[in-house]
This record gives sequence, structure tokens and C-alpha cells, in this order.
Amino acid sequence: MPANSSFPYETRLDILHKPLEVIDEKRLADACEYDWYNQTLCKVNDSVVRLGVVKGEYHWHKHDADDEFFYVVEGQLLIDLEDHTIELLPRQGFVVPKGTVHRTRAPQRTVILMVENQGIIPTGN
Repeated sequence: MPANSSFPYETRLDILHKPLEVIDEKRLADACEYDWYNQTLCKVNDSVVRLGVVKGEYHWHKHDADDEFFYVVEGQLLIDLEDHTIELLPRQGFVVPKGTVHRTRAPQRTVILMVENQGIIPTGN
């Protein structure tokens, strides 16, 4: 899904790596030139692992049928929920349960990994 005016994010749903391939997350993140980038790295059973390089804020959304896991590699990720905000620092993770309205924000460039159902719509339902 290329960036567009409605959702100005670079979202790549193609699976970049097959089983038995080494994934160099740092090389991919270092090469990223986008403020909001999402690349599917690999498939694990019925889920995918995605790399996010983010700066700024995502829109409010929810996923009716899917949980989302966020893990911070570097930087700081804020996850706004309807009544409070979760702050994640490097080596911290958090699960947003299905049906939960949320948005993610990063005050500075932040690198994250996400684990989610392969069929999830990244921009929400």
C-alpha cells in the first residue's frame, strides 16, 4: 500500500524474507528515508513480523478481530488509548487487544517490531 493523502505512510505488505534467511533489521532501518515506514519482514505461522520506522503520529484506529504486539528496538513509542498513554522504551513490548481504539506516536525517530495476524489491515477497520 503506497503512501497516499489519506494515510501518508509507506506500508509494504510484501513478505521480504523466507524461512531460513537472516533478517538484518538494523540495515533495513538505517536505510529507511521515510518518517512512517512499515515493512513486513517474515511470516511465522499465521502471523507476520513487521519492521516499523516511525516519527510523528499515526491516526486513531482499531482492529476488530486482531491483537497487535509492539516491541521497541530503539527510540520511544507512545501508544495512546482512550483513557491513558503507554510509554515504551527500548526492549519493552505491549499488546493492544483486538477492538481497542488506539494510535501510536513517536516524538523522535523510533524503530519497532510488530507481530500481528497476516491479514490485519494496518490502517484499521
